[in-house]
Amino acid sequence: MTFQKAAILGAGSLGTSLAKLLAPKLDPVLLVSVEADVVEGINRDHRNPKYLSDIDLPHHIRATGDPREALDQPLVIFAVPTSAIRPVAKELATLGLPATTPLLSCAKGIERNTGERMSQILRDVFPENPIGILTGPNHAEEIAKDLITCAVVGSEDEALAKSLQELFTLPHFRTYTTHDVAGIELGGAVKNVYALAAGMAHGIGVGDNAVAALVTRALAEMVRLGTALGGEKETFVGLSGVGDLIVTCFSEHSRNHRVGHAIGSGKTLKEAVDSLGMVAEGVPNTLSIHEAARKVGVRTPILDSVYAVLYQDKPAAEALRELLERDPRPEVE
Repeated sequence: MTFQKAAILGAGSLGTSLAKLLAPKLDPVLLVSVEADVVEGINRDHRNPKYLSDIDLPHHIRATGDPREALDQPLVIFAVPTSAIRPVAKELATLGLPATTPLLSCAKGIERNTGERMSQILRDVFPENPIGILTGPNHAEEIAKDLITCAVVGSEDEALAKSLQELFTLPHFRTYTTHDVAGIELGGAVKNVYALAAGMAHGIGVGDNAVAALVTRALAEMVRLGTALGGEKETFVGLSGVGDLIVTCFSEHSRNHRVGHAIGSGKTLKEAVDSLGMVAEGVPNTLSIHEAARKVGVRTPILDSVYAVLYQDKPAAEALRELLERDPRPEVE
């Protein structure tokens, strides 16, 4: 299958950057947003007034506040926050989205209470539709500026994966494929928690040696947890695992790192989130991923420490000290 047009649900930073990325291949590109000022700004000024506001958008990118306009699009891309995936999907299902329409999730997270990944939520709501995942070290700010980026597409439908790979292959954007949907989704979700931890360490001011060690041990923890939840070990040393972990733990664009840094510098969680002004997925994800880890009984000391700082009012410096004071153990188990 070849896609000539598509609807992108969500006109935040990610949705806006994906619309610009795909503009050379799709005409039109439809952005669906619940924010009226964003819709008006994109259609009038060809700029998103709220997200990536310095980026000019091609004129064939159009915005709408009516999700019914997505129903006749040959591809529907979910670029909304993880907490919105299920309600947005249910709304589309109620409106009558055809069962043949391919769906692509770009959200990174695990649903609280159910522990479901984004593709599992979509499968709950759309039992028959082909489903794909796009993930990797993909900061929207750099995608929007046409900076070189690599990503990975996962799907149980090999034909869909190849079609999406073709769509998301441009001179500055290279895409790989995988069948391990669970692995790439788990990597994309879990790394947000470790980016919070890296940000806290930077905020405390422990130095590069300590942060490098923290991120390395976070990768080991990610592999333990990710494989216990159904991912393949090899996936976590790929783009959606270590690749996404590196960029999220060290990039100036990382919302999770910025929130963690603020907390490590002495701000409360509320102050840190309020100062960001956008969604940092690692904050709610810490709750859902902590729940998932407890259900499968995996040892996750870094995840547990972030959870204690965010939701049990433990000072970040104390949590770091407790990590260092744990009993010595082999590096490879």
